[in-house]
Amino acid sequence: MEPTEDTTDATGVVSTDDESDSASGGTAADGDEWDEELPERAVDAAERLTRLAREAVDDAEADAYRADRAERLAEHDFTARVRDEDDTLVCYPEEWIEDGTVQIDRIDDTDRAVEVSLSGPGDPDDWAEIEEHNAALVDAVAEAHSEIHAANARAFADFMGNHYARPMDSATEAELSEFLDEYFPRNAWPSEEQRDAVRASLRYVFEAADERTPL
Repeated sequence: MEPTEDTTDATGVVSTDDESDSASGGTAADGDEWDEELPERAVDAAERLTRLAREAVDDAEADAYRADRAERLAEHDFTARVRDEDDTLVCYPEEWIEDGTVQIDRIDDTDRAVEVSLSGPGDPDDWAEIEEHNAALVDAVAEAHSEIHAANARAFADFMGNHYARPMDSATEAELSEFLDEYFPRNAWPSEEQRDAVRASLRYVFEAADERTPL
């Protein structure tokens, strides 16, 4: 269920309506090693699906992305809301919630929550890690498909890494459109075969990451 607004009543119980939450969670680790209770892959998927829900052209599509996010987090007994005041995705344990509201007395350790800013690009300081992730996806595409698709995947990796400092499989529909319409024809110097194959190449990238493509 994805309610619609965030309020705090006189009893001190915080409502988790629509993608918002007033509980102050911890932040994701900035170092090389992930030390959060919620796996990093689950957090990355939650961020991507949240961005896709925002870009969705209709309510049904947005609801599908949110349902996918909820299902993935539920595998780890977590849930998520977007805190509107600072545009932050907050993932926190389901045990904090009863009847759709966060119970303050159940928050034993705020560091169990993970916060991800949804404003702007990713952290450039994480570029090396992002490049390693994207390069692995390019290699997977190269192994499963032709060099044409691998070259297109490499161009997409450069676009997402250099322009957004984010993994390829976190791209939204708008970012894919920007790549296809602007970056790819102007910067990748694609052959005719590459141009004809590029949409399939992008689908292969998301398949390699076991993620749903926004295309």
